[in-house]
Amino acid sequence: MASDLELVPVTSQKHDPAWKHCQMYKNGERIQLKCLYCGKIFKGGGIHRIKEHLAGQKGNASSCLRVQPDVRLLMQESLNGVVMRKRKKQKLADEIINYNVGSVSEIDTLADNNHCDLNTEVNLLPAPDALDHNTDLFVDSEEGLGIKVSSGRKKKGRVRKASSFLNPNAIVASTNAIIASKKVNNHVHMAIGQFLFDAGIPLDAVNSVYFQPMIDAIASQGPGVSGPSYHDLRSWILKSTVQEVRNDIDQCAGSWGKTGCSILVDEWVSEKGKTLLIFLVYCSEGTIFLRSVDMSDLINSVDSLYNLFKAVVEEVGVRNVLQVITTNEEQYVAAGKRLTDTYPSLFWTPCASQCIDLMLKDIRKIESVHAILEQAKAISRFIYNHNVVLNMMRQKTFGVDLVDLGVTQSATDFMTLKRMVDIKTNLHSTFTSEEWMESPYSKKPEAFTVLDYITDQSFWAACASIIRIMDPLLRLLRVVGSEKRPAMGYVYAGLYRAKETIKKEFVHKKDYSIYWDIIDHRWEQLQRHPLHCAGFYLNPKFYYSSECNIDHIRSCVLDCIEKFIPDPKIQDKVTKELMSYCESAGDFGRKMALRARETSLPGTSLLKCSSWFRFYHLISLFQVAMLLPCQSS
Repeated sequence: MASDLELVPVTSQKHDPAWKHCQMYKNGERIQLKCLYCGKIFKGGGIHRIKEHLAGQKGNASSCLRVQPDVRLLMQESLNGVVMRKRKKQKLADEIINYNVGSVSEIDTLADNNHCDLNTEVNLLPAPDALDHNTDLFVDSEEGLGIKVSSGRKKKGRVRKASSFLNPNAIVASTNAIIASKKVNNHVHMAIGQFLFDAGIPLDAVNSVYFQPMIDAIASQGPGVSGPSYHDLRSWILKSTVQEVRNDIDQCAGSWGKTGCSILVDEWVSEKGKTLLIFLVYCSEGTIFLRSVDMSDLINSVDSLYNLFKAVVEEVGVRNVLQVITTNEEQYVAAGKRLTDTYPSLFWTPCASQCIDLMLKDIRKIESVHAILEQAKAISRFIYNHNVVLNMMRQKTFGVDLVDLGVTQSATDFMTLKRMVDIKTNLHSTFTSEEWMESPYSKKPEAFTVLDYITDQSFWAACASIIRIMDPLLRLLRVVGSEKRPAMGYVYAGLYRAKETIKKEFVHKKDYSIYWDIIDHRWEQLQRHPLHCAGFYLNPKFYYSSECNIDHIRSCVLDCIEKFIPDPKIQDKVTKELMSYCESAGDFGRKMALRARETSLPGTSLLKCSSWFRFYHLISLFQVAMLLPCQSS
């Protein structure tokens, strides 16, 4: 193919700097360009495509791997200059348009003020009502010069140009509307910004859910709207807002007696070192804040915690509270046990998300896992400690970052390890490219260590194995933290499947037993918790496909029935429907019920009309484990 090309000398009229780094060939009637460094031939695109090739810019051309660094930098600066010139040209055009519009406005104002008889209107020639479909006259770009172009073919683009030319009012109106809209938005934004700056209001106030409705309410009233006075804000507006909040709280509290509620106890440490307990109440209508208590000096006192929990339960109503959720620390466990002894009708439940996070922490401490995580951290630390290396990696990964943030530190470590495996090829190409080899960072001692890790196949094999082990736990942590589904019905099955996945990864029992022991140790309080067992039992997706022994799970479900349904007659009715559910009899055996096992969330199918599923609807409210943040984060 090279023999068919005729070398053409580059003339002095070629002023672009990229012409010095390529050769021009003629192939018949076509001009082709060849890179002097890598020899790649471009059959089209012109000198701009060669410039992108030399600059390493993704888009219309592949990057040159052999170009010198100073040449690459020169090409990048040249491309940036082109972009800047385009922006300046556009800015100049906008200024001209704004100037013209402003000039017309000033002339109109002057004419109105002086009451002169100057006629500023422009009389336009009337446009024809319709175009003759048989005509051979079409308006082309030369029509402004009085040239008529004759053709036998009709082109859509030309008809649109003719329509625009014949209807200048549409162009003027459209342009004025765009300019006016932009000016109005800028004026409004400037006014809002000046108000925030003058009042010293934090700028993130614009992220409030009430910000845009406020703008819409002002705009809906048109011009002349006056803002509220200081007296209005501190009087009737404040009272009305407080009343709205009270109405929302009353709406939530009104459902406590029907469906029950859960009390969430969250522990926070302030910037000044104070330990606060935050009490929230969750129900089907939503979550409301109840109170916060400073427990800095009494956080380790079981008696103080018990008395505080008891007071909160009595405030909400003992008959309304189904469970109290806290963390797994010893003082909370002891206080929760005393609380359930005092009030047998409610449960104490440990936080599921914290339980899973503690599993991740314990697995991190396993020697083989810890060693791989430290090697992965060495790679990420080196990349993020050097901006040039970070930018180099992002070019290879098309902007994808290496670190993947999770809800906890442990989750972040394993999710980042998974991200590292996903972009393995991109990392390898980053640290083996010529650009990397020519950079001064490649000569650093830690760079050689990173390169050894990235090119070590055993390292990547170990990473992939850890990810396969941890993926079920990470997914379960996301489910527990999700607001789209009730999490209580998924924890039991999720942990069971996690153990099965770990077992399949290893051949010998001694290899996977260390993981099983960690899960069982942290899951001990949840494994036989009646609510988690009931959530698993009443989730058709898992119950009908489960292969594990469910006798003890059925016993936990009966415990829930005895706690929540004191009436013996209703207990008997629910137990009767429980047998129909177990045997898929009656409505539970319908085709739509069978389809709903896989497609519907627990408690949301048509079977909820059954009294048994009304009880399950009560159980499904216990998704509060996903609402309580992990206190260790």
